[in-house]
This record gives sequence, C-alpha cells and structure tokens, in this order.
Amino acid sequence: MSHNSGSLISIFLALGANALIAISKFVAALVTGSGAMLAEAVHSSADCANQGLLLYGIRRSKKPANPEHPLGYGMAVYFWSFIVAIILFSIGGLFSIYEGILKMKRPEGIENPAVALAVLGISIVLESISLAGCLRQVNKTRGSQGLLRWFRTSRQSELLVVFGEDIAALTGLSAAFVAIVLTLATGDPFYDALGSVVIGIILVGVALSVGNEVKNLLIGQSTNEETRRDIYEFLSSRGEIKRVLNVITLQMGPDIMVAVKAEMNDCGSIALESEAINACESAMKQKFPNIRWSFFEPDVR
Repeated sequence: MSHNSGSLISIFLALGANALIAISKFVAALVTGSGAMLAEAVHSSADCANQGLLLYGIRRSKKPANPEHPLGYGMAVYFWSFIVAIILFSIGGLFSIYEGILKMKRPEGIENPAVALAVLGISIVLESISLAGCLRQVNKTRGSQGLLRWFRTSRQSELLVVFGEDIAALTGLSAAFVAIVLTLATGDPFYDALGSVVIGIILVGVALSVGNEVKNLLIGQSTNEETRRDIYEFLSSRGEIKRVLNVITLQMGPDIMVAVKAEMNDCGSIALESEAINACESAMKQKFPNIRWSFFEPDVR
C-alpha cells in the first residue's frame, strides 16, 4: 500500500460520516434549539470542508517537478494540513466557545430533547466507524509504537489530521450528549451552554496539537528515525563505501530526499568512482522506494 492510499481511505470514510452527521445535527439544532447541538453541527461542517482540503492537498502533492519547483510538490500536503488545523481551531473551536458563552448569557431551554439525543447517538456510532477505519490505517504504519509516540513521529500529516479530527469529534459528541442529559435532569440550560464551551476547548486543544506536528513537517523535518538508521546501515554495508561520514534526510510528503557524504574505497579513477557512486544510489533507491532524490558527495573528512 502506498504512502497516500491508507490516508485516502481514512479521509473518504471521515468525509462520508461527517456529511451525514452534519445534516442530521443541523436539523436537530433547528428542532431543539440546543447550543451544544449547533456547535456540533458547525464542527461537522468544518470537518467536511477540512477533508476536502486534505484531498486537494494530496492531489497537489502529486504534481510533477518543474524548473520552478525542482523537488516537486510533495510538501503541499503539509501546507493544506496546516490550513485544516487553523480551520479546526477558528471555525470549529472558537465558534463553539462563542456560542456557549452566548447561551450562558441568554439561556434557552431545549425543545424535543429526544431528537437531539437520538441524533447524537447515531453520530457517535458513525464517528466510531470512521475512527475505527482511521485506526486500521494508523496501525499499519505505527508498528510497535504507542499511539502518542506515533502521533509525535508520524510523517503522514493527512493521517494525523484525520486521526485528530476523529478523536475530537467523538469526544465532542460525548460532551454534547452528557450536556443535554444534565440539562434534562436538572432543568438548567446552563449545562447545554457549558457543553458547547467544552466542545470548543476540545477542538482548540486538538487543533493546536495537530498544528504543532504539521508545523514541524512544513518547516522541514527528516524522515523517521528508523528509516534514517536503515539508510545509514545499508550504505555502510556497501563494498564501494569505506566510511559513511554523514546522511541527511528530508521528508517531502510521500517522498524522501537523501544527501550522503561518504569516503569511497579506492576505485583507481574518477570514472570508476562515479560508477561506484551511481551503483550505491541505484541500490539505495531500490531498497527504499520512497527515496525520490539522492545527492552523493565523496569526501575523506
């Protein structure tokens, strides 16, 4: 499975689930007048737009290299993932907090609470299916790492975003459900408004976490530690190389750029040394298919 194919499956699952959820939430918010439900409806709508942006980012990242962008457009997916984090923060999180504060100042009761709870229950099921699909893709890439470790070290920004959105959505839905139940149990609409604020805080927290991880990729981050080590060990084992002096990697979307400085074994001539370097680069790209660019410098220092 390619670097992007697993992410695409997760994005389409999330998009389908969120489209159905957004429609049902807006209807429920209209019928019930619930602030927490309206906050959730806006959140799901923002998620739909976000997944569209992620798909656009993946498509842009596949554009071929040209003289203006000689290393291609692989990092475009990082830019659009960062935009998604900003949208999640602003439209999703800040709107929910604003709506909750507004409802606290002007409390309103909830009409037809059964409708709100039914919609939230269905939404929780749909969001759980989306999260389960995302986790299946995450598990294929994280190996023995824990989820938190994977989140901090993954180079698949689009999968990071979908995972963060699904976690935020499921937590937010649970908060909305509890808020409405408390409002019904106490007769105090304050809990519904508080639910909206809690949802907003959850979204802001997830957006900041995702945004921070994507920011590192956007600035320029090496490939993961295991791949770096494997590349170094592979080059060290080559008979043409006497000593590997330095290996620098840069993750560029699904592609990797590698710069190598190595002391070569005596080949007898510059032409033969060039052939040895070409053989090393060719073997390295065959061993690591994600390496799209390699720059090899022979040295003795």
